[in-house]
Amino acid sequence: MMNDILNQEVTLSRRPTADRYQPLNNNALISKGITHLLEIKDSDIRLLSLHQCRRAVDNAIHIGGAFSSTIPMVSLFYGGIIDVNVEEPTAPGQDMFVLSKGHAVATLASIYTDLGYFDKSVLENSRSISSILNGHPGPLLPGVHVATGPMGQGMGVAQGFAIAGQKSPRFDVYAVTGDGELQEGSIWETVMYAGYKRLENLCVMVDNNGGQLDIINTLHFPYHGLGVSFASFGWRVIEVDATKYHTVYSALHEFKYGERDGRPTVIICKSTKGHGGFSDYMNNHKASITDELLDQEAGLQQQQRAAREREFCAFFNALSAEEKHADVASTLTRHASDIGFTIEFGKKDAIRVTPVAATVKTRKAPERDKQISYNAQALPRLEKGKSFGAHKVIESAMKVFAKDERIVSVDSDLASTSGLQAGVGFVDKARALNVGVAEANMMLIGEAFGILGANTWISTFCPFYDWKVLRRIAVGHQERLEVIAEKGWLSEGHGIDLTMVATAADLETQSNGATHMGNDDALLLNEAAFVKIINVSCPQLLLGVLKWIAAGNKGIIYLRILRAAANVIYDADFEFEFGKAYQIKTSENAEAHIVTSGRGVYEALGAADALEAKGIAVNVIDMPSVDEQTILDLYRSGKPIFIAEQNNGFLWTNFRKVLFANERSIDTKNLIPINTTDNGKLHYIHSGTYTELAAHYGLDAVKLSERVLTTLKK
Repeated sequence: MMNDILNQEVTLSRRPTADRYQPLNNNALISKGITHLLEIKDSDIRLLSLHQCRRAVDNAIHIGGAFSSTIPMVSLFYGGIIDVNVEEPTAPGQDMFVLSKGHAVATLASIYTDLGYFDKSVLENSRSISSILNGHPGPLLPGVHVATGPMGQGMGVAQGFAIAGQKSPRFDVYAVTGDGELQEGSIWETVMYAGYKRLENLCVMVDNNGGQLDIINTLHFPYHGLGVSFASFGWRVIEVDATKYHTVYSALHEFKYGERDGRPTVIICKSTKGHGGFSDYMNNHKASITDELLDQEAGLQQQQRAAREREFCAFFNALSAEEKHADVASTLTRHASDIGFTIEFGKKDAIRVTPVAATVKTRKAPERDKQISYNAQALPRLEKGKSFGAHKVIESAMKVFAKDERIVSVDSDLASTSGLQAGVGFVDKARALNVGVAEANMMLIGEAFGILGANTWISTFCPFYDWKVLRRIAVGHQERLEVIAEKGWLSEGHGIDLTMVATAADLETQSNGATHMGNDDALLLNEAAFVKIINVSCPQLLLGVLKWIAAGNKGIIYLRILRAAANVIYDADFEFEFGKAYQIKTSENAEAHIVTSGRGVYEALGAADALEAKGIAVNVIDMPSVDEQTILDLYRSGKPIFIAEQNNGFLWTNFRKVLFANERSIDTKNLIPINTTDNGKLHYIHSGTYTELAAHYGLDAVKLSERVLTTLKK
């Protein structure tokens, strides 16, 4: 019925409060009525934000960005634009929202409380250690899918959602970013790729308030032609005055219901820092606000709400007075109900718009089955003693795994070294993405698919993963695990399964130079929480790791693989277990142990053979992931332990951690680290062939056997 009335020409009756309205069609009348309702809702949301400040642990709020983004966010959530399932926030097919400018969390929390994602009590004592409402949003909050805060990243995750949303079930994706945030390079990686991918289901709203953290009224780098910049990368640009509801609502309506031409949409919302606040004190980035000022501000917001309420009622009553406008009035009544309002009437006319008390609607998400379904008999057969490249093993396995649509891969820079694109793309090229050399963007897209429940694989050179992006992804994963453990809104299977395939680990990159060397990456990522590091040697071991990850719920994996081919040394029935080492050469009469991983395993086996020829037996232990019990057992054996690594000492660092945590005293004479540091001093490796580098650092079979022999003779 609504479509039938939108095209009719009507004129409001000449009531005193309606004189200023010109002849409008029903579509325009409905839009004007919805705009009035949005203005009333605006007041309610701002009052909730002020309530948060009053009850926050530090009596503070990121007021400037929260207030300037209120009009775009209220328009989105209450204008009949975004289609979300508050009862089941993880149900597939619904629209997705990402608050990329995480400092506007107060507005998001106010809206989500009002919608029923969580109780109003969550707004109390925010930013305290006992609260789930922090200075930035994250999955601790029901209905929030992405942890944001570090600038420039949420928009990239939204882009990943949009890629997923182009397949059935289709959905739209919305993100709010800030103009200060646009100074981050990862934003423009996203802008370029989203335009290239023709993500017409992606709508980004830029809170163009002209300020940022350090200088609240001025951007360090003012934009001259921001819209032109987006347009140059294939975006549709809509610039609006975001101090008024009708312009923002109209732009969102155009995106949602207008014709699409393949381009993603950016709505540049021109505003000012703290817009919507009465006191100029609200123009700050973060402010501690006294009770006196909060009382003053809240009082003025309430007065403005009352005025907006009267204006809507006058407009509504003018419509209701004529029978030909009955359908318009009915539509506005339904819309008011949909956004949590009741229109109350006196004897005849509407007299007030009353908010309905919010109730929690969100239910616990159902469990996700994360185990990949595949035909194990179709996996590659790796004969012991034969040589295989790691990328070929991955390619062959992915041709089997990717028949399950939950497998997604994203490569950045030299997909030929990972095997992901060739394997996944063989099954479904739409799930085998390549972002060029934009590694941060690769990680953000991968996170998006992980959030949606995919088993996601991303790949680049060892050192090229972005630490800042990884840390934020891990924060979101941690929050998910906490919610699951505490039986919150997420259930088992809602963690992020994201495997980072790091090609050319250790000395494998050879002569490509210091910037490409993977000798320090493992040690750096060793300090990142919730990242499981696996250093692969044998192709059979790699296949075992792939099957282990495919079982699901393994979290964030940093998988370091060889670039050159290697011989199979493990049996065909090998099963990988994280946190377990494997003795690949054992002797009852062993005089020492060599602990290693990756390509170092082959050098250690060569050294063991050379020593055996001289009548000296040693054990060789492959430790692809840190095995605490084996470390303790080896130390307590009393025999020399040579920790030989083609990196800066990842295993050696963990040896020290384990021993300090478990032993009352430590005798270091039997602990001999051999790695790429200069006697423990960090440095960067330049170029050289593998043979040169391994020999230079005493890590080839010859030098390693000599080191063992010399030590044992002392």
